[in-house]
Amino acid sequence: MTITQVRAACPHDCPDTCALLITVEDGVATEVKGDPDHPTTAGVLCTKVARYAERTYHADRLLHPMRRVGNKGEGKFERITWEQAIDEIATRLGGIVARAPQAILPYSYCGTMGQVQGESMSARFFHKLGASLLDRTICAMAGFIGYKYTIGATIGTDIEQFQDAKLIIIWGGNPIASNLHFWMRAQEAKRRGAKLIAIDPYRSLTAEKCHQHIALLPGTDSALALGLMHVLIAEDLVDQDYIDQYTLGFAELKLRVAEWTPERTADTCGISTNEVLGLARAYGQAARRGEPVAIRTNYGVQRVRGGGMAVRNIACLPALVGAWRHAAGGIQLSTSGSFPLNKPAMQRPDLLTTPARTINMTTIGDDLLRESSPEFGPRIEAVIVYNANPLAIAPDSDKVMRGFLRDDLFTVVLEHFQTDSADYADILLPATTQLEHIDVHHAYGHLYMMANNAAIAPLGEAKPNTEVFRLLAARMGFDDPCFQESDDQLAAQAFDKTHARAVHFDWESLKRKGWQKLAMPDAPFANGNFPTPSGKCEFYSASMLADGLDPLPCYIAPYESRASNPVLAAKYPLAMISPPARNFLNSTFVNVISLRGTEGEPRLDMHPDDCTPRGIADGDMVRIYNDRGAFVCKARITPKARAGLVVGLSVWWKKLASDGKNANQVTSQALTDMGRAPTFYDTLVQVEKAA
Repeated sequence: MTITQVRAACPHDCPDTCALLITVEDGVATEVKGDPDHPTTAGVLCTKVARYAERTYHADRLLHPMRRVGNKGEGKFERITWEQAIDEIATRLGGIVARAPQAILPYSYCGTMGQVQGESMSARFFHKLGASLLDRTICAMAGFIGYKYTIGATIGTDIEQFQDAKLIIIWGGNPIASNLHFWMRAQEAKRRGAKLIAIDPYRSLTAEKCHQHIALLPGTDSALALGLMHVLIAEDLVDQDYIDQYTLGFAELKLRVAEWTPERTADTCGISTNEVLGLARAYGQAARRGEPVAIRTNYGVQRVRGGGMAVRNIACLPALVGAWRHAAGGIQLSTSGSFPLNKPAMQRPDLLTTPARTINMTTIGDDLLRESSPEFGPRIEAVIVYNANPLAIAPDSDKVMRGFLRDDLFTVVLEHFQTDSADYADILLPATTQLEHIDVHHAYGHLYMMANNAAIAPLGEAKPNTEVFRLLAARMGFDDPCFQESDDQLAAQAFDKTHARAVHFDWESLKRKGWQKLAMPDAPFANGNFPTPSGKCEFYSASMLADGLDPLPCYIAPYESRASNPVLAAKYPLAMISPPARNFLNSTFVNVISLRGTEGEPRLDMHPDDCTPRGIADGDMVRIYNDRGAFVCKARITPKARAGLVVGLSVWWKKLASDGKNANQVTSQALTDMGRAPTFYDTLVQVEKAA
């Protein structure tokens, strides 16, 4: 028996980007474990990725190319050869290109976060075609834009410093489920005497284990940040020296937040005045004592109308109290801006020789149903889906389904399994998993460049994304040398090694070691040097003003709430959010039997005060609905959901739910204040006992 150990990296949409060690026995992966030497992974994996071999060898893996033989959505296919599949796809796309290349749309996101299997050869292919561009906004763009206006780039506190903080505010996230290795650091800080405070409308697993939980109303985070700034300034809990040296617009900010009294803030957020005062004082007084205070904010904050402004407002707080002076202070939203990615080399936008329109992936439901027009351009005639499952994850799901049901829409899906989206494919292609291909990764929760080596040969006839697009490029006569580059050649171009942070990047050595840390200071903004136009933390942003936005922090109310839309709330009185289920990652892992068995079945968490008047008992099947649609699941009565809020942990495959639907039946295609991102948590519904 031959036993080897292969270095790899977790590919999934998670901040942790764990370093993996794959044990291979006679060509079979027998164990996936965390690398104990990698400083952030520390040998620990989440329950999902620890079962990665189970997913790779799942009995339902797609192993051969297939062509649809039934109606769209039925999921009926016949096996074909790769030659037949590539020939049919190229022929169909070629016919569209001859008429209107922008009628072709790629649809992809973070099914893998890899720079090679994500957007490299595929981007080159679609640029060469002249296809429509995809605005990949569906997760984090609102917050990224708000953060960049304030800080300059998505650079923040290093995860390896958090254990030394004395106060940690976990704002809009549930790291036990979605950022385990940060939670390990937060727990170590707690053991060392730090106070942990969770801000979340829902009493999540994380909130339960913090010293304090502040359950504000969905979409009011920006108001809470304004109220905190009011108290910090009014009670002189700011670091005036840091403000004077390293910030811009403090005088204007002071005037703006003067109107956000603790009383107004509490009323807007649905919490007590004492909670506003107590949080501000805990944060400001700890900083005044010279203690590191840190904020870990996550993506739950930004999935509402004012999501970009919410993150901007929160990002002002560390500069106000001088928290950036400490390595363990500051804020982390994402570390992705620390990595000098070489996207032009990977994606080759120069291959796109004529201007192309951009389609927002969040509004795919509306866009697939649009006719040709001078404003929109040509009707979408072909969609190639890879690294994504739009039928499950895109909002306003009924419209998404109707769009993909179009008989005149040619749909190709690259997948591991027959997902909800795969059921609508005309051609279904088997993709490799992370254990079967090469990739290189950056992270958005730590500062390590990561290598993924192929541990096993592809199962069946599965192919890497890169190879599929190489074959299509060759079949369509694209003879540019870039379409012949190997995955190793692509990976070697992923980072700009002339940049000071990645100057030591070498793909071959990274493959051998598995990971390498960027050259970053421990406290990135201790002495200012923010990557903003002014070089300072910008409380006042001229860039925002130029972009038609309020240049100062402000409050943007949700589209759908009792306060902002009382007419709609009279009809649909309950706010709904749909945060990640612990055992799933977006719609990935839902079909892994051991994980689905742990998660149970789709359910809706409801406060007792909302159940009693509706005659709903624990375990009843309930119907959740609004003007966009409806879905059915089991009610769980719990005080974890504050009164007036229902929580549907997500994202379930529709085909695995009792009614063939999920929470995105009721979510909206409305976009955020900045970044054109989704508003999943800006949703009003009514709930009734199901028939």
